[in-house]
Amino acid sequence: MPNFRSALCLSTIAFLVVSLAGCGGGEFRRTEHYYLVAVNTDIPYWHAAKAGLMQAAAEIGVAAEVVGPEEYDPAAEKQAIEDLINVPEDKLPAGILVSPADPELMTPVIDSAVAKGVNVICIDSDAPKSDRLTFVGTDNYSVGVRSAEMTAEQLQNAGNVIVFTIAGQANLQDRLRGYRDIFAQFPAIRIVDVVDIKGDGAVAFDLTKEIIAKRRRTVDAFVCLESIACPEVAEVLSRNAVRDKIVIAMDTPVRTLEWIQHGLIQATVAQRPYTMAYVGLRMLADYHKYKPERVEKERVIATVPKFVDTGAMVVTKKNVDRFLKDQASFEPEEAQAAATE
Repeated sequence: MPNFRSALCLSTIAFLVVSLAGCGGGEFRRTEHYYLVAVNTDIPYWHAAKAGLMQAAAEIGVAAEVVGPEEYDPAAEKQAIEDLINVPEDKLPAGILVSPADPELMTPVIDSAVAKGVNVICIDSDAPKSDRLTFVGTDNYSVGVRSAEMTAEQLQNAGNVIVFTIAGQANLQDRLRGYRDIFAQFPAIRIVDVVDIKGDGAVAFDLTKEIIAKRRRTVDAFVCLESIACPEVAEVLSRNAVRDKIVIAMDTPVRTLEWIQHGLIQATVAQRPYTMAYVGLRMLADYHKYKPERVEKERVIATVPKFVDTGAMVVTKKNVDRFLKDQASFEPEEAQAAATE
């Protein structure tokens, strides 16, 4: 009996050791350094993504960091990745998450990273022709369809629409395609202008100001395929006491949510940047530590998903307060502190 008890105790201890070793907190992985690379990194959207990144890093026990220009600068984003990979082999990142502002520009540098053995996952915006592992983000065509349906309903199926976008981004092109496909069902709805704001909200502000001053009756709705323009549109409408325009926004910066509360933006589509970064980092860390025998993306026996849809939700005046409460339920500072302890 004593021998049996000793064996049982040893087996139990061994099981506990193996179990603890399988937990993020039980592994010494601090030497693994992961990066999220984007543009406009100082906007609320990427603050939320950083919170998700740091929460995942804290749970796994790895180091993580956001890099990239604070302004819209695709060339600087490319340089950020080049700086990460043009280092000695023992200094290479364990993995990179990237939101390509310009997929054509970013594809070669993504491929260079992969060629050096660094796994790359695109989040938010994709570079589908690159050698990136997979894409984690929103089904952007579906978002365009959903937003266009809301716009058509608000317009009662007739009106002239201005679209604000940023040229060259695949995710925004998919959203615009969704809009066009839905509006094609309503001959009385016309997109009269597609405006490239080049990552600068002042472009949307100035154009809206001009429209209200000179051709107020010719435009019925403003829709934004990105997060920057619509708060500026609402600002102009508010200053000029204009309340007869439809504004359909994208994403959930604080100003957008405030304008929804005030009734000058009718709705916005909330993506999940926190989830994109959280899931993306966990995937990178898993593929780095537990490399599959083969990376297969196309066949039935694929080991990598072609696309991970993180979902989206519509925020209106009816649910904006609940959304704000939910958004405030996590504390980014806590996750960042935990990741650096």
